[in-house]
Amino acid sequence: MDTLVTMNSAPRSAPAPVADIESRIAALVAQLVTATDLGNGTCSQVLGSVREQAITSSAGGKRLRASLALAAFNAGRLAQKAPEGTVDHEVSWAGAADEMLDIACAIEVFQTAALVHDDIIDDSDLRRGKPSAHRALSTLTHSAAIGRGLRLMIGDILATGSIDIVRNACASMPQKQAQSLLAAFTNMQREVSIGQILDLAIELSPLTDPQELTTASLNVFRWKTASYTTIAPIELGLIASGRDAASARAMALSIGEPLGIAFQLADDVLDVVGYSANTGKPVGGDIREGKRAVLLADTLQALPEQDRNDVIAMYESDSRSDDDVRHGIALMKSTGAVERSYERINQLWHETGRAIDSIDLDDEGKHILREVCRKFVSIAIPQGA
Repeated sequence: MDTLVTMNSAPRSAPAPVADIESRIAALVAQLVTATDLGNGTCSQVLGSVREQAITSSAGGKRLRASLALAAFNAGRLAQKAPEGTVDHEVSWAGAADEMLDIACAIEVFQTAALVHDDIIDDSDLRRGKPSAHRALSTLTHSAAIGRGLRLMIGDILATGSIDIVRNACASMPQKQAQSLLAAFTNMQREVSIGQILDLAIELSPLTDPQELTTASLNVFRWKTASYTTIAPIELGLIASGRDAASARAMALSIGEPLGIAFQLADDVLDVVGYSANTGKPVGGDIREGKRAVLLADTLQALPEQDRNDVIAMYESDSRSDDDVRHGIALMKSTGAVERSYERINQLWHETGRAIDSIDLDDEGKHILREVCRKFVSIAIPQGA
Protein backbone atom coordinates (compact mmCIF):
# COMPACT_ATOMS: atom_id res chain seq x y z
CA MET A 1 0.00 0.00 0.00
CA ASP A 2 2.98 2.35 0.42
CA THR A 3 3.01 3.00 -3.31
CA LEU A 4 -0.21 4.95 -2.88
CA VAL A 5 1.63 7.83 -1.28
CA THR A 6 5.27 7.05 -1.94
CA MET A 7 7.64 9.97 -2.42
CA ASN A 8 9.71 8.43 -5.19
CA SER A 9 7.14 6.66 -7.36
CA ALA A 10 5.65 7.90 -10.62
CA PRO A 11 3.46 9.84 -10.60
CA ARG A 12 4.97 11.35 -7.47
CA SER A 13 2.69 11.35 -4.42
CA ALA A 14 -0.37 10.01 -6.25
CA PRO A 15 -3.41 9.77 -3.98
CA ALA A 16 -5.06 6.46 -3.19
CA PRO A 17 -7.56 5.54 -5.91
CA VAL A 18 -11.24 5.57 -4.96
CA ALA A 19 -11.43 1.77 -5.36
CA ASP A 20 -8.81 1.28 -2.63
CA ILE A 21 -10.61 3.72 -0.34
CA GLU A 22 -13.92 1.99 -1.02
CA SER A 23 -12.68 -1.52 -0.30
CA ARG A 24 -10.93 -0.44 2.88
CA ILE A 25 -14.06 1.31 4.17
CA ALA A 26 -16.11 -1.85 3.58
CA ALA A 27 -13.59 -3.93 5.55
CA LEU A 28 -13.45 -1.45 8.43
CA VAL A 29 -17.23 -1.14 8.70
CA ALA A 30 -17.69 -4.93 8.66
CA GLN A 31 -15.33 -5.16 11.64
CA LEU A 32 -17.32 -2.55 13.58
CA VAL A 33 -20.70 -4.31 13.46
CA THR A 34 -19.79 -7.68 14.99
CA ALA A 35 -20.72 -9.68 18.07
CA THR A 36 -19.96 -13.27 19.20
CA ASP A 37 -21.95 -16.11 20.74
CA LEU A 38 -25.34 -15.00 19.41
CA GLY A 39 -26.30 -18.36 17.95
CA ASN A 40 -28.42 -18.55 14.80
CA GLY A 41 -31.64 -17.03 16.10
CA THR A 42 -33.46 -13.80 15.35
CA CYS A 43 -30.91 -11.57 17.10
CA SER A 44 -28.05 -12.95 15.03
CA GLN A 45 -30.07 -12.58 11.83
CA VAL A 46 -31.00 -8.98 12.60
CA LEU A 47 -27.41 -8.10 13.50
CA GLY A 48 -26.28 -9.62 10.20
CA SER A 49 -28.84 -7.55 8.33
CA VAL A 50 -27.73 -4.42 10.17
CA ARG A 51 -24.10 -5.18 9.29
CA GLU A 52 -24.99 -5.53 5.62
CA GLN A 53 -26.99 -2.31 5.73
CA ALA A 54 -24.09 -0.50 7.40
CA ILE A 55 -21.78 -1.67 4.62
CA THR A 56 -24.35 -0.72 1.97
CA SER A 57 -24.87 2.71 3.53
CA SER A 58 -21.10 3.26 3.59
CA ALA A 59 -20.67 2.38 -0.09
CA GLY A 60 -20.55 4.89 -2.91
CA GLY A 61 -19.85 8.58 -3.13
CA LYS A 62 -16.92 10.46 -4.60
CA ARG A 63 -14.76 10.02 -1.48
CA LEU A 64 -13.72 13.65 -1.68
CA ARG A 65 -13.02 13.87 2.05
CA ALA A 66 -10.67 10.90 2.06
CA SER A 67 -8.97 12.13 -1.11
CA LEU A 68 -8.45 15.57 0.44
CA ALA A 69 -6.97 14.07 3.62
CA LEU A 70 -4.53 12.00 1.55
CA ALA A 71 -3.69 15.00 -0.62
CA ALA A 72 -2.91 17.09 2.47
CA PHE A 73 -0.77 14.26 3.81
CA ASN A 74 1.17 14.02 0.55
CA ALA A 75 1.53 17.79 0.30
CA GLY A 76 2.85 17.93 3.87
CA ARG A 77 5.37 15.17 3.20
CA LEU A 78 6.67 16.90 0.08
CA ALA A 79 7.43 19.97 2.17
CA GLN A 80 9.92 17.98 4.23
CA LYS A 81 13.47 18.64 3.08
CA ALA A 82 15.95 15.83 2.62
CA PRO A 83 19.11 16.26 4.69
CA GLU A 84 22.25 16.84 2.65
CA GLY A 85 23.67 13.59 1.26
CA THR A 86 20.34 11.69 1.25
CA VAL A 87 17.80 11.04 -1.46
CA ASP A 88 14.12 11.93 -1.31
CA HIS A 89 12.72 8.54 -0.31
CA GLU A 90 15.17 8.24 2.61
CA VAL A 91 13.66 11.20 4.46
CA SER A 92 12.08 9.99 7.70
CA TRP A 93 8.45 10.90 8.15
CA ALA A 94 5.73 10.28 10.70
CA GLY A 95 3.06 7.74 9.90
CA ALA A 96 2.75 5.21 7.08
CA ALA A 97 0.59 4.92 3.99
CA ASP A 98 -1.69 2.24 5.47
CA GLU A 99 -2.19 4.29 8.62
CA MET A 100 -3.04 7.47 6.71
CA LEU A 101 -5.43 5.57 4.47
CA ASP A 102 -7.29 4.36 7.55
CA ILE A 103 -7.48 7.88 8.99
CA ALA A 104 -8.86 9.10 5.66
CA CYS A 105 -11.38 6.25 5.65
CA ALA A 106 -12.41 7.09 9.23
CA ILE A 107 -13.59 10.50 8.01
CA GLU A 108 -15.78 8.77 5.43
CA VAL A 109 -17.13 6.33 8.02
CA PHE A 110 -18.04 9.26 10.24
CA GLN A 111 -19.71 10.96 7.28
CA THR A 112 -21.89 7.89 6.81
CA ALA A 113 -22.83 8.10 10.50
CA ALA A 114 -23.79 11.75 10.06
CA LEU A 115 -25.85 10.94 6.97
CA VAL A 116 -27.59 8.09 8.79
CA HIS A 117 -28.70 10.44 11.55
CA ASP A 118 -29.55 13.15 9.01
CA ASP A 119 -31.86 10.83 7.11
CA ILE A 120 -33.70 9.95 10.31
CA ILE A 121 -34.08 13.62 11.25
CA ASP A 122 -35.24 14.57 7.74
CA ASP A 123 -37.24 11.34 7.22
CA SER A 124 -35.50 10.96 3.85
CA ASP A 125 -36.36 8.14 1.46
CA LEU A 126 -33.21 8.19 -0.68
CA ARG A 127 -29.48 8.28 0.01
CA ARG A 128 -26.93 7.97 -2.82
CA GLY A 129 -29.67 6.77 -5.13
CA LYS A 130 -30.76 3.89 -2.86
CA PRO A 131 -33.42 3.61 -0.16
CA SER A 132 -32.12 5.22 3.03
CA ALA A 133 -31.21 2.63 5.64
CA HIS A 134 -34.10 3.31 8.01
CA ARG A 135 -36.47 2.71 5.09
CA ALA A 136 -34.67 -0.50 4.11
CA LEU A 137 -34.58 -1.79 7.70
CA SER A 138 -38.22 -0.86 8.27
CA THR A 139 -39.12 -2.95 5.23
CA LEU A 140 -36.95 -5.83 6.40
CA THR A 141 -38.37 -5.91 9.94
CA HIS A 142 -41.93 -4.92 8.95
CA SER A 143 -41.77 -2.22 11.62
CA ALA A 144 -41.15 1.49 11.10
CA ALA A 145 -40.20 1.96 14.75
CA ILE A 146 -37.72 -0.94 14.81
CA GLY A 147 -36.24 0.10 11.47
CA ARG A 148 -35.72 3.64 12.73
CA GLY A 149 -34.18 2.37 15.96
CA LEU A 150 -31.80 0.04 14.14
CA ARG A 151 -30.80 2.85 11.83
CA LEU A 152 -30.05 5.07 14.82
CA MET A 153 -27.81 2.33 16.22
CA ILE A 154 -25.95 2.05 12.90
CA GLY A 155 -25.19 5.76 13.09
CA ASP A 156 -23.98 5.47 16.67
CA ILE A 157 -21.75 2.46 15.93
CA LEU A 158 -20.20 4.17 12.90
CA ALA A 159 -19.62 7.44 14.77
CA THR A 160 -17.92 5.81 17.77
CA GLY A 161 -16.21 3.22 15.56
CA SER A 162 -14.62 5.92 13.42
CA ILE A 163 -12.74 7.09 16.53
CA ASP A 164 -11.46 3.55 17.08
CA ILE A 165 -10.26 3.43 13.47
CA VAL A 166 -8.19 6.57 14.06
CA ARG A 167 -6.93 5.31 17.42
CA ASN A 168 -5.74 2.05 15.87
CA ALA A 169 -4.10 3.92 13.00
CA CYS A 170 -2.22 6.07 15.51
CA ALA A 171 -0.96 3.14 17.59
CA SER A 172 2.57 3.19 16.16
CA MET A 173 2.92 6.98 15.99
CA PRO A 174 4.68 9.20 18.54
CA GLN A 175 2.39 9.95 21.47
CA LYS A 176 2.11 13.70 20.85
CA GLN A 177 1.21 13.20 17.20
CA ALA A 178 -1.34 10.50 18.04
CA GLN A 179 -2.94 12.74 20.66
CA SER A 180 -3.12 15.62 18.18
CA LEU A 181 -4.79 13.43 15.57
CA LEU A 182 -7.37 12.08 18.02
CA ALA A 183 -8.04 15.57 19.37
CA ALA A 184 -8.59 16.92 15.85
CA PHE A 185 -10.88 14.03 14.95
CA THR A 186 -13.05 14.28 18.06
CA ASN A 187 -13.20 18.07 17.70
CA MET A 188 -14.49 17.51 14.17
CA GLN A 189 -17.30 15.34 15.56
CA ARG A 190 -18.19 17.97 18.17
CA GLU A 191 -18.33 20.71 15.53
CA VAL A 192 -20.61 18.63 13.32
CA SER A 193 -22.95 18.08 16.27
CA ILE A 194 -23.06 21.83 16.89
CA GLY A 195 -23.74 22.30 13.19
CA GLN A 196 -26.65 19.86 13.35
CA ILE A 197 -28.11 21.78 16.29
CA LEU A 198 -27.81 25.02 14.30
CA ASP A 199 -29.36 23.32 11.27
CA LEU A 200 -32.40 22.36 13.34
CA ALA A 201 -32.54 25.75 15.04
CA ILE A 202 -32.59 27.61 11.73
CA GLU A 203 -35.89 25.90 10.91
CA LEU A 204 -37.42 28.04 13.66
CA SER A 205 -36.05 31.26 12.17
CA PRO A 206 -38.56 33.74 10.73
CA LEU A 207 -38.36 34.22 6.97
CA THR A 208 -39.10 37.94 7.06
CA ASP A 209 -35.41 38.92 7.24
CA PRO A 210 -33.55 37.29 4.30
CA GLN A 211 -30.22 38.84 5.28
CA GLU A 212 -30.38 37.32 8.75
CA LEU A 213 -31.34 34.00 7.17
CA THR A 214 -28.29 34.18 4.89
CA THR A 215 -25.97 34.78 7.84
CA ALA A 216 -27.51 31.95 9.87
CA SER A 217 -27.37 29.56 6.90
CA LEU A 218 -23.70 30.29 6.19
CA ASN A 219 -22.96 29.55 9.86
CA VAL A 220 -24.66 26.17 9.45
CA PHE A 221 -22.53 25.50 6.37
CA ARG A 222 -19.37 26.30 8.32
CA TRP A 223 -20.17 24.09 11.32
CA LYS A 224 -22.18 21.25 9.86
CA THR A 225 -20.44 20.84 6.48
CA ALA A 226 -17.03 22.51 6.32
CA SER A 227 -15.94 21.11 9.70
CA TYR A 228 -15.73 17.50 8.48
CA THR A 229 -15.79 17.93 4.72
CA THR A 230 -12.77 20.17 4.19
CA ILE A 231 -11.27 21.53 7.43
CA ALA A 232 -10.69 18.24 9.27
CA PRO A 233 -9.38 16.29 6.25
CA ILE A 234 -6.70 18.93 5.65
CA GLU A 235 -5.90 19.22 9.35
CA LEU A 236 -5.59 15.46 9.87
CA GLY A 237 -3.50 14.97 6.73
CA LEU A 238 -1.07 17.71 7.71
CA ILE A 239 -0.70 16.46 11.30
CA ALA A 240 -0.07 12.92 10.04
CA SER A 241 2.59 14.27 7.67
CA GLY A 242 4.49 15.68 10.65
CA ARG A 243 3.09 19.22 10.98
CA ASP A 244 2.49 20.53 14.48
CA ALA A 245 -1.17 20.73 15.48
CA ALA A 246 -1.38 24.53 15.67
CA SER A 247 0.00 25.22 12.19
CA ALA A 248 -2.03 22.36 10.70
CA ARG A 249 -5.19 23.83 12.21
CA ALA A 250 -4.42 27.31 10.92
CA MET A 251 -3.74 26.05 7.40
CA ALA A 252 -6.85 23.86 7.44
CA LEU A 253 -9.09 26.73 8.49
CA SER A 254 -7.70 29.16 5.92
CA ILE A 255 -8.24 26.68 3.07
CA GLY A 256 -11.08 24.53 4.32
CA GLU A 257 -13.54 27.07 5.68
CA PRO A 258 -14.25 28.92 2.41
CA LEU A 259 -14.00 25.67 0.44
CA GLY A 260 -16.47 23.85 2.67
CA ILE A 261 -19.01 26.68 2.52
CA ALA A 262 -18.63 26.78 -1.27
CA PHE A 263 -19.14 23.01 -1.41
CA GLN A 264 -22.44 23.24 0.48
CA LEU A 265 -23.60 26.11 -1.71
CA ALA A 266 -22.81 23.98 -4.76
CA ASP A 267 -24.68 21.02 -3.26
CA ASP A 268 -27.75 23.20 -2.70
CA VAL A 269 -27.58 24.44 -6.29
CA LEU A 270 -27.46 20.84 -7.50
CA ASP A 271 -30.71 20.27 -5.63
CA VAL A 272 -32.29 22.80 -8.00
CA VAL A 273 -30.45 22.25 -11.30
CA GLY A 274 -29.29 18.64 -10.97
CA TYR A 275 -30.81 15.26 -11.67
CA SER A 276 -31.72 12.59 -9.14
CA ALA A 277 -29.64 9.98 -10.99
CA ASN A 278 -26.54 12.16 -10.54
CA THR A 279 -27.12 13.42 -7.00
CA GLY A 280 -28.73 10.35 -5.45
CA LYS A 281 -31.45 12.61 -4.02
CA PRO A 282 -34.77 13.79 -5.44
CA VAL A 283 -34.45 17.11 -7.27
CA GLY A 284 -36.10 19.83 -5.22
CA GLY A 285 -35.80 17.80 -2.05
CA ASP A 286 -34.66 20.83 -0.05
CA ILE A 287 -37.76 22.77 -1.11
CA ARG A 288 -40.02 19.84 -0.27
CA GLU A 289 -38.42 19.69 3.19
CA GLY A 290 -38.81 23.46 3.61
CA LYS A 291 -35.08 23.88 4.12
CA ARG A 292 -34.04 27.39 5.15
CA ALA A 293 -30.79 28.16 3.34
CA VAL A 294 -28.97 30.75 1.26
CA LEU A 295 -30.83 29.95 -1.98
CA LEU A 296 -34.15 30.64 -0.30
CA ALA A 297 -32.83 33.83 1.32
CA ASP A 298 -31.56 35.19 -2.01
CA THR A 299 -34.88 34.30 -3.65
CA LEU A 300 -36.89 36.10 -0.96
CA GLN A 301 -34.57 39.10 -1.20
CA ALA A 302 -35.30 39.47 -4.92
CA LEU A 303 -39.09 39.01 -4.84
CA PRO A 304 -41.71 41.76 -4.61
CA GLU A 305 -43.60 41.84 -1.33
CA GLN A 306 -46.70 39.85 -2.35
CA ASP A 307 -44.68 37.08 -4.04
CA ARG A 308 -42.34 37.00 -1.07
CA ASN A 309 -45.29 36.54 1.29
CA ASP A 310 -46.62 33.71 -0.88
CA VAL A 311 -43.27 31.89 -0.75
CA ILE A 312 -43.05 32.40 3.01
CA ALA A 313 -46.53 30.93 3.41
CA MET A 314 -45.51 27.97 1.23
CA TYR A 315 -42.42 27.28 3.38
CA GLU A 316 -44.31 27.70 6.63
CA SER A 317 -47.02 25.20 5.64
CA ASP A 318 -46.86 21.64 6.91
CA SER A 319 -45.87 20.23 3.51
CA ARG A 320 -45.13 21.22 -0.09
CA SER A 321 -46.66 19.61 -3.17
CA ASP A 322 -44.99 18.74 -6.47
CA ASP A 323 -46.38 21.99 -7.88
CA ASP A 324 -44.86 23.91 -4.96
CA VAL A 325 -41.49 22.31 -5.65
CA ARG A 326 -41.63 23.18 -9.35
CA HIS A 327 -42.71 26.74 -8.53
CA GLY A 328 -39.90 27.12 -5.98
CA ILE A 329 -37.28 25.89 -8.45
CA ALA A 330 -38.58 28.27 -11.12
CA LEU A 331 -38.40 31.22 -8.72
CA MET A 332 -34.87 30.39 -7.60
CA LYS A 333 -33.80 30.42 -11.23
CA SER A 334 -35.80 33.44 -12.45
CA THR A 335 -34.88 35.71 -9.52
CA GLY A 336 -31.16 35.15 -10.09
CA ALA A 337 -30.75 33.32 -6.77
CA VAL A 338 -29.01 30.40 -8.48
CA GLU A 339 -26.63 32.77 -10.26
CA ARG A 340 -25.96 34.53 -6.97
CA SER A 341 -24.92 31.18 -5.46
CA TYR A 342 -22.54 30.63 -8.38
CA GLU A 343 -21.04 34.06 -7.67
CA ARG A 344 -20.62 33.23 -3.99
CA ILE A 345 -18.97 29.91 -4.87
CA ASN A 346 -16.49 31.59 -7.19
CA GLN A 347 -15.62 34.22 -4.59
CA LEU A 348 -15.04 31.52 -1.97
CA TRP A 349 -12.99 29.47 -4.43
CA HIS A 350 -10.68 32.43 -5.05
CA GLU A 351 -10.34 32.82 -1.27
CA THR A 352 -9.39 29.15 -1.07
CA GLY A 353 -6.83 29.59 -3.86
CA ARG A 354 -5.23 32.56 -2.13
CA ALA A 355 -4.99 30.54 1.09
CA ILE A 356 -3.29 27.65 -0.73
CA ASP A 357 -0.83 30.07 -2.35
CA SER A 358 0.09 31.57 1.02
CA ILE A 359 0.73 28.41 3.07
CA ASP A 360 4.14 26.95 3.84
CA LEU A 361 4.25 24.16 1.23
CA ASP A 362 6.31 23.68 -1.89
CA ASP A 363 4.83 24.24 -5.35
CA GLU A 364 4.09 20.56 -5.97
CA GLY A 365 2.34 20.24 -2.64
CA LYS A 366 0.22 23.29 -3.40
CA HIS A 367 -0.64 21.84 -6.80
CA ILE A 368 -1.74 18.54 -5.21
CA LEU A 369 -4.01 20.37 -2.77
CA ARG A 370 -5.45 22.72 -5.37
CA GLU A 371 -6.40 19.94 -7.78
CA VAL A 372 -8.27 17.95 -5.11
CA CYS A 373 -9.91 21.08 -3.68
CA ARG A 374 -11.16 22.01 -7.16
CA LYS A 375 -13.25 18.81 -7.26
CA PHE A 376 -15.42 20.11 -4.41
CA VAL A 377 -16.72 23.02 -6.52
CA SER A 378 -16.20 21.77 -10.07
CA ILE A 379 -19.81 22.41 -11.07
CA ALA A 380 -19.48 26.13 -10.41
CA ILE A 381 -15.96 27.25 -11.35
CA PRO A 382 -14.61 27.59 -14.88
CA GLN A 383 -11.87 25.20 -15.98
CA GLY A 384 -8.45 26.59 -15.12
CA ALA A 385 -9.75 29.06 -12.52
